[in-house]
Amino acid sequence: MKKLLSLSLAAALAVSATACGNSDTGSTGADNTDAPAAESGTEAEGTEAEAPAEGAADGSVFKIGAIGPTTGAASAYGTAVMNAAKIAVDEINAAGGINGYQVEFNPQDDEHDQEKSVNAYNTLKDWGMQLLLGTVTSAPCIAVEAEAQADNMFLLTPSGSAVDCISGDNAFRVCFADPDQGTASAQYIGENGLAEKVAVIYDSSDVYSSGIYDTFVAEAANQPFEVVASEAFTADSKTDFSVQLQKAKDSGADLVFLPFYYNEAALVFTQAAGMNFAPKWFGVDGMDGILSGVENFDTSLAEGVMLLTPFSSDAEDELTKNFVAKYGEQNNGETPNQFAADAYDGVYIMKAALEQAGCTPDMSASDICDALKTAMTEITVDGLTGSGMTWSAEGEPSKSPKAVVIDSGVYVGM
Repeated sequence: MKKLLSLSLAAALAVSATACGNSDTGSTGADNTDAPAAESGTEAEGTEAEAPAEGAADGSVFKIGAIGPTTGAASAYGTAVMNAAKIAVDEINAAGGINGYQVEFNPQDDEHDQEKSVNAYNTLKDWGMQLLLGTVTSAPCIAVEAEAQADNMFLLTPSGSAVDCISGDNAFRVCFADPDQGTASAQYIGENGLAEKVAVIYDSSDVYSSGIYDTFVAEAANQPFEVVASEAFTADSKTDFSVQLQKAKDSGADLVFLPFYYNEAALVFTQAAGMNFAPKWFGVDGMDGILSGVENFDTSLAEGVMLLTPFSSDAEDELTKNFVAKYGEQNNGETPNQFAADAYDGVYIMKAALEQAGCTPDMSASDICDALKTAMTEITVDGLTGSGMTWSAEGEPSKSPKAVVIDSGVYVGM
């Protein structure tokens, strides 16, 4: 098990101004003048390449695979990841590629299912994948990471936040880990005086939700609010939240913390409105998607919802404005969520690491992975989801969290 890095919230959280595809190959794209910037130390030499195995890359292009749900209940996450990653690949190719080589990008749908995610991984291996962006959601990522670790395949998950998503030394992440999200959420609520009594509703059958819950409750003991109710549900009972909501209401909670995904959150908001229960709502990154990912959901019920996220689409920096504009142009006017931002940064993080290590596409996937294990700890990246991002050898990013609130149907930095 990797040792997690703790987030520092000693300073106030900064005000943030932050479906799918076939196996498209990124080959052309707009100029990437404002793409994430990377700084690095002394460039390392690439290792000797092994003879390509059957189905492996032929040495002319870098092959990056991606896995995530582009259909099914969690499709808002995977769709955003694939769309944004494709934008980054096109920009990189248009600007000359990585170390002078172009990039091929191959996205695969796993429907947020562990077995299908492993099948997608094997499909990408047969294709000749050399680096993996993914998977998108935690449970499938844990299953795929076990395979990738055995193969010594470099894995960078944009949004897999469970601890075991990066259990091997081959794996890194862009997002925060679940424990950090729980700790940071409790600190933000306490330090900003958002509530005196807090109720928590969480999915005890899900590693993502339960991991955040555990550290939230632990940190709450250090904060000036009281956790007055902790109500669980499971995958078999995630359509009726009346019991949990009634207990939260009876507890006198003035804020309810919801560490789970947007589909269940939409049901919670709808059912709470029917009970005339209107506390403050606070979520985490899995809540991102509530405004666009749920069919027939009255998004006005999400007004005032707060959540921790590394990205806000209303940021005024040039990188964010250019990304939001380009994403909208290519995706019917949609506004990118933080999963999209994580993926966009993820591709540029791979680029920075490959350049730092001096990798070339004639290297085997295993040799590339060995080179990037060191390179990832040497690079610094300024991206959509953080400035001066660095990584530990354990795969955890170092960056400051941000908070947004839904105001008039859009995310606004707090």
